[in-house]
Amino acid sequence: MHEQERATPDRVRQLVRAGLVAGAAATAAFGGLTVRWTYLHYGASGAEPIETLPGDDLLPAADLVATRAVTIGATPDQVWPWVAQLGQGRGGFYSYDRLENLLGCEIESAARIHPEWQDVQVGDPFRLHPKVALVVAEFNPGHSLVLDGRAEPGKPAAPYDFTWAFVVRRHPGLRTRLIVRERYGYTTPASRLVVEPLAAGSALMTRKMLHGIRDRVEASRPGDHQPGGWVTS
Repeated sequence: MHEQERATPDRVRQLVRAGLVAGAAATAAFGGLTVRWTYLHYGASGAEPIETLPGDDLLPAADLVATRAVTIGATPDQVWPWVAQLGQGRGGFYSYDRLENLLGCEIESAARIHPEWQDVQVGDPFRLHPKVALVVAEFNPGHSLVLDGRAEPGKPAAPYDFTWAFVVRRHPGLRTRLIVRERYGYTTPASRLVVEPLAAGSALMTRKMLHGIRDRVEASRPGDHQPGGWVTS
Protein backbone atom coordinates (compact mmCIF):
# COMPACT_ATOMS: atom_id res chain seq x y z
CA MET A 1 0.00 0.00 0.00
CA HIS A 2 2.82 2.36 0.93
CA GLU A 3 4.71 1.48 -2.29
CA GLN A 4 1.59 2.28 -4.22
CA GLU A 5 1.23 5.64 -2.50
CA ARG A 6 4.87 6.53 -3.15
CA ALA A 7 4.45 5.74 -6.87
CA THR A 8 1.33 7.84 -7.24
CA PRO A 9 3.01 11.26 -7.70
CA ASP A 10 5.28 9.84 -10.41
CA ARG A 11 2.31 8.28 -12.13
CA VAL A 12 0.46 11.58 -11.97
CA ARG A 13 3.43 13.40 -13.49
CA GLN A 14 3.60 10.82 -16.28
CA LEU A 15 -0.09 11.24 -16.99
CA VAL A 16 0.27 15.02 -16.98
CA ARG A 17 3.22 14.86 -19.37
CA ALA A 18 1.33 12.45 -21.64
CA GLY A 19 -1.66 14.77 -21.57
CA LEU A 20 0.48 17.78 -22.42
CA VAL A 21 2.15 15.95 -25.31
CA ALA A 22 -1.20 14.74 -26.63
CA GLY A 23 -2.65 18.24 -26.24
CA ALA A 24 0.29 19.82 -28.03
CA ALA A 25 0.02 17.29 -30.86
CA ALA A 26 -3.71 17.88 -31.18
CA THR A 27 -3.20 21.66 -31.14
CA ALA A 28 -0.50 21.43 -33.81
CA ALA A 29 -2.68 19.18 -35.94
CA PHE A 30 -5.69 21.48 -35.54
CA GLY A 31 -3.53 24.51 -36.26
CA GLY A 32 -2.15 22.82 -39.36
CA LEU A 33 -5.65 21.97 -40.57
CA THR A 34 -6.81 25.52 -39.86
CA VAL A 35 -3.90 27.02 -41.79
CA ARG A 36 -4.48 24.60 -44.64
CA TRP A 37 -8.20 25.44 -44.79
CA THR A 38 -7.33 29.14 -44.81
CA TYR A 39 -4.90 29.00 -47.71
CA LEU A 40 -7.13 26.68 -49.71
CA HIS A 41 -10.21 28.88 -49.22
CA TYR A 42 -8.90 32.42 -48.89
CA GLY A 43 -11.79 34.88 -49.21
CA ALA A 44 -14.37 32.19 -49.98
CA SER A 45 -17.54 32.31 -47.92
CA GLY A 46 -20.76 30.42 -47.40
CA ALA A 47 -21.13 27.46 -49.75
CA GLU A 48 -18.53 28.73 -52.23
CA PRO A 49 -15.83 26.18 -51.26
CA ILE A 50 -18.14 23.24 -51.93
CA GLU A 51 -20.59 24.42 -54.57
CA THR A 52 -20.36 23.18 -58.14
CA LEU A 53 -18.62 25.63 -60.49
CA PRO A 54 -17.89 25.60 -64.23
CA GLY A 55 -15.06 23.22 -65.04
CA ASP A 56 -15.61 20.88 -62.09
CA ASP A 57 -16.78 18.18 -64.49
CA LEU A 58 -13.39 18.08 -66.23
CA LEU A 59 -11.79 16.61 -63.12
CA PRO A 60 -14.70 15.24 -61.06
CA ALA A 61 -12.62 13.11 -58.69
CA ALA A 62 -10.13 15.80 -57.70
CA ASP A 63 -7.83 14.98 -54.80
CA LEU A 64 -7.36 18.60 -53.78
CA VAL A 65 -9.60 21.60 -54.45
CA ALA A 66 -8.78 25.23 -53.68
CA THR A 67 -11.50 27.87 -53.93
CA ARG A 68 -10.62 31.51 -53.36
CA ALA A 69 -12.64 34.67 -53.87
CA VAL A 70 -12.89 38.43 -53.53
CA THR A 71 -15.70 40.98 -53.61
CA ILE A 72 -15.19 43.83 -56.07
CA GLY A 73 -17.01 47.16 -55.92
CA ALA A 74 -18.11 47.12 -59.56
CA THR A 75 -20.54 45.30 -61.80
CA PRO A 76 -19.61 42.02 -63.54
CA ASP A 77 -19.33 43.67 -66.96
CA GLN A 78 -16.64 45.95 -65.51
CA VAL A 79 -14.75 43.05 -63.96
CA TRP A 80 -14.91 40.56 -66.80
CA PRO A 81 -12.52 42.27 -69.30
CA TRP A 82 -9.69 42.02 -66.76
CA VAL A 83 -10.34 38.28 -66.42
CA ALA A 84 -10.66 37.74 -70.18
CA GLN A 85 -7.17 39.08 -70.85
CA LEU A 86 -5.37 36.94 -68.27
CA GLY A 87 -2.32 35.00 -69.43
CA GLN A 88 1.37 35.24 -70.24
CA GLY A 89 1.93 37.33 -73.35
CA ARG A 90 -1.41 39.01 -72.67
CA GLY A 91 -2.60 40.87 -69.57
CA GLY A 92 -0.43 38.85 -67.20
CA PHE A 93 -1.72 37.72 -63.82
CA TYR A 94 -1.85 40.97 -61.81
CA SER A 95 0.30 39.29 -59.20
CA TYR A 96 4.01 39.32 -58.31
CA ASP A 97 5.50 39.94 -61.75
CA ARG A 98 9.08 40.13 -60.50
CA LEU A 99 8.78 36.82 -58.70
CA GLU A 100 7.22 35.16 -61.75
CA ASN A 101 9.90 36.60 -63.99
CA LEU A 102 12.63 35.02 -61.85
CA LEU A 103 11.25 31.78 -63.32
CA GLY A 104 11.48 33.15 -66.86
CA CYS A 105 7.76 33.79 -67.25
CA GLU A 106 8.21 37.15 -68.99
CA ILE A 107 5.09 38.60 -67.36
CA GLU A 108 4.01 42.23 -67.43
CA SER A 109 0.63 42.70 -65.82
CA ALA A 110 -1.63 45.10 -67.69
CA ALA A 111 -2.69 48.40 -66.17
CA ARG A 112 -5.60 48.82 -68.58
CA ILE A 113 -8.05 46.82 -70.64
CA HIS A 114 -6.78 45.73 -74.06
CA PRO A 115 -9.54 45.10 -76.64
CA GLU A 116 -7.21 42.87 -78.68
CA TRP A 117 -7.04 40.37 -75.82
CA GLN A 118 -10.79 40.07 -75.24
CA ASP A 119 -11.52 37.55 -77.99
CA VAL A 120 -10.78 34.11 -76.57
CA GLN A 121 -11.75 30.81 -78.21
CA VAL A 122 -12.14 27.32 -76.77
CA GLY A 123 -8.99 25.39 -77.66
CA ASP A 124 -6.71 28.42 -77.49
CA PRO A 125 -3.44 28.01 -75.56
CA PHE A 126 -3.36 29.85 -72.27
CA ARG A 127 0.25 30.45 -71.39
CA LEU A 128 1.69 30.46 -67.88
CA HIS A 129 5.23 30.69 -69.27
CA PRO A 130 6.56 31.03 -72.83
CA LYS A 131 7.03 27.25 -72.87
CA VAL A 132 4.15 26.17 -70.63
CA ALA A 133 0.49 26.43 -71.60
CA LEU A 134 -2.90 25.23 -70.48
CA VAL A 135 -5.84 24.98 -72.91
CA VAL A 136 -8.99 27.10 -72.83
CA ALA A 137 -11.73 24.55 -72.12
CA GLU A 138 -14.61 26.98 -71.63
CA PHE A 139 -15.06 30.66 -72.35
CA ASN A 140 -18.43 32.09 -71.40
CA PRO A 141 -18.06 35.87 -71.81
CA GLY A 142 -19.10 37.77 -68.72
CA HIS A 143 -19.33 34.64 -66.62
CA SER A 144 -16.55 32.04 -66.70
CA LEU A 145 -13.15 31.08 -68.04
CA VAL A 146 -12.04 27.45 -67.54
CA LEU A 147 -8.53 26.22 -68.27
CA ASP A 148 -7.54 22.59 -68.75
CA GLY A 149 -4.16 21.33 -67.57
CA ARG A 150 -4.78 17.60 -67.83
CA ALA A 151 -2.20 15.47 -69.59
CA GLU A 152 -2.74 14.89 -73.29
CA PRO A 153 -2.55 11.27 -74.48
CA GLY A 154 0.95 10.32 -75.58
CA LYS A 155 2.61 13.43 -74.12
CA PRO A 156 4.80 13.73 -71.00
CA ALA A 157 2.63 14.47 -68.00
CA ALA A 158 3.11 16.46 -64.81
CA PRO A 159 2.63 14.49 -61.57
CA TYR A 160 -0.91 15.82 -61.38
CA ASP A 161 -3.87 16.78 -63.55
CA PHE A 162 -5.09 20.32 -63.12
CA THR A 163 -8.00 22.61 -63.97
CA TRP A 164 -8.31 26.32 -63.24
CA ALA A 165 -11.60 28.21 -63.30
CA PHE A 166 -12.47 31.89 -63.00
CA VAL A 167 -16.11 32.72 -62.27
CA VAL A 168 -17.59 36.22 -62.26
CA ARG A 169 -20.88 36.51 -60.39
CA ARG A 170 -23.17 39.42 -59.61
CA HIS A 171 -23.23 40.30 -55.89
CA PRO A 172 -25.74 42.50 -54.02
CA GLY A 173 -25.15 46.23 -54.10
CA LEU A 174 -23.81 46.52 -57.67
CA ARG A 175 -20.82 44.44 -56.65
CA THR A 176 -19.18 41.32 -58.05
CA ARG A 177 -17.81 38.12 -56.61
CA LEU A 178 -14.76 36.83 -58.45
CA ILE A 179 -14.20 33.16 -57.61
CA VAL A 180 -11.10 31.24 -58.59
CA ARG A 181 -10.96 27.45 -58.29
CA GLU A 182 -8.03 25.07 -58.72
CA ARG A 183 -8.60 21.33 -58.94
CA TYR A 184 -5.77 18.80 -58.74
CA GLY A 185 -5.88 15.10 -59.54
CA TYR A 186 -2.99 12.96 -58.33
CA THR A 187 -1.44 10.76 -61.00
CA THR A 188 1.45 9.22 -59.05
CA PRO A 189 2.03 8.07 -55.45
CA ALA A 190 4.25 11.12 -54.94
CA SER A 191 1.77 13.63 -56.34
CA ARG A 192 0.69 14.84 -52.90
CA LEU A 193 4.27 15.81 -52.05
CA VAL A 194 4.29 18.09 -55.09
CA VAL A 195 0.76 19.47 -54.95
CA GLU A 196 0.50 20.42 -51.26
CA PRO A 197 3.39 22.94 -51.30
CA LEU A 198 2.30 24.06 -54.77
CA ALA A 199 -1.20 24.85 -53.47
CA ALA A 200 0.27 26.78 -50.54
CA GLY A 201 2.40 28.87 -52.90
CA SER A 202 -0.55 29.33 -55.21
CA ALA A 203 -2.52 30.81 -52.31
CA LEU A 204 -0.04 33.67 -52.07
CA MET A 205 -0.07 34.35 -55.80
CA THR A 206 -3.86 34.01 -56.11
CA ARG A 207 -4.49 36.38 -53.22
CA LYS A 208 -2.32 38.99 -54.93
CA MET A 209 -4.06 38.34 -58.26
CA LEU A 210 -7.54 38.73 -56.76
CA HIS A 211 -6.52 41.97 -55.10
CA GLY A 212 -4.75 43.09 -58.28
CA ILE A 213 -7.92 42.67 -60.32
CA ARG A 214 -10.07 44.26 -57.62
CA ASP A 215 -7.78 47.28 -57.28
CA ARG A 216 -7.54 47.82 -61.04
CA VAL A 217 -11.30 47.61 -61.50
CA GLU A 218 -12.10 49.89 -58.59
CA ALA A 219 -9.46 52.43 -59.64
CA SER A 220 -10.80 52.65 -63.20
CA ARG A 221 -12.22 56.05 -64.02
CA PRO A 222 -15.98 56.27 -64.63
CA GLY A 223 -16.44 55.81 -68.33
CA ASP A 224 -13.31 53.68 -68.83
CA HIS A 225 -15.66 50.84 -69.57
CA GLN A 226 -18.68 51.40 -71.75
CA PRO A 227 -21.23 48.85 -72.99
CA GLY A 228 -19.99 47.56 -76.32
CA GLY A 229 -16.38 48.71 -75.98
CA TRP A 230 -13.54 50.00 -73.86
CA VAL A 231 -11.70 53.27 -73.76
CA THR A 232 -8.01 52.37 -73.67
CA SER A 233 -6.19 55.67 -73.90
